[in-house]
Amino acid sequence: MPRVGRVILPNYPHHIVQRGHNRQAVFVEQEDYERYLSDLQELKDAFGVKVYAYCLMTNHVHLLLAPDESVAGLSQLMKTLSERMTRYRNRLEGRSGTLWECRFKSSVVQSDAYLLACSRYIELNPVRAKLVCHAAEYPWSSYTQHVGIASRWLDVDPCFDALGGSDEERHERYRGFLNQAASDGEAQLIREALQRGQLTGNARFVEEIERIAGVRIERRGQGRPRLTQEE
Repeated sequence: MPRVGRVILPNYPHHIVQRGHNRQAVFVEQEDYERYLSDLQELKDAFGVKVYAYCLMTNHVHLLLAPDESVAGLSQLMKTLSERMTRYRNRLEGRSGTLWECRFKSSVVQSDAYLLACSRYIELNPVRAKLVCHAAEYPWSSYTQHVGIASRWLDVDPCFDALGGSDEERHERYRGFLNQAASDGEAQLIREALQRGQLTGNARFVEEIERIAGVRIERRGQGRPRLTQEE
């Protein structure tokens, strides 16, 4: 069974990060963030990609995306988003050249165990960076949609639906889940899976993906995030 580089699979969520070239700032003014999100909202349906979570930081973006049967749609979406933002910034600054690193990083995510955990990891980026004290204070992430503060255009995964029987209950359960501190092991697993292009999931999930993709994927110690009735 051959070893694999980056794995992209249909109908599975993927945790994606793309950084500015040489870590340069990509978003400077409010309009920069608004433009990127407007493009993401427009293009996701055009390329058959579901958007479950996002966070736009100054020099990089985190996205939780799931392509449909045509896996090429995910790469096409990222390419088009990058090209549009590059043209916009170059025109604004009277320059030419690249804005982004040429290759985005991605990790296939185990839906039932890690989709909500990845959403939490993504939406807590501004808190970990000490830009805000709480995720609700940061306007450029999906958190406000997940808890009903902002109008929703995100796609809804069954994991989110399962949080409660009504929108209000789901919003409250998700708010509690995000406020609960993630374990160091969970955050490390998500971070390292993304950096190394591995899978975000448990051993059974790794075996499942190996069968589907026909490749050997490196294993590592893995745990499962908890979501109890009290969280």
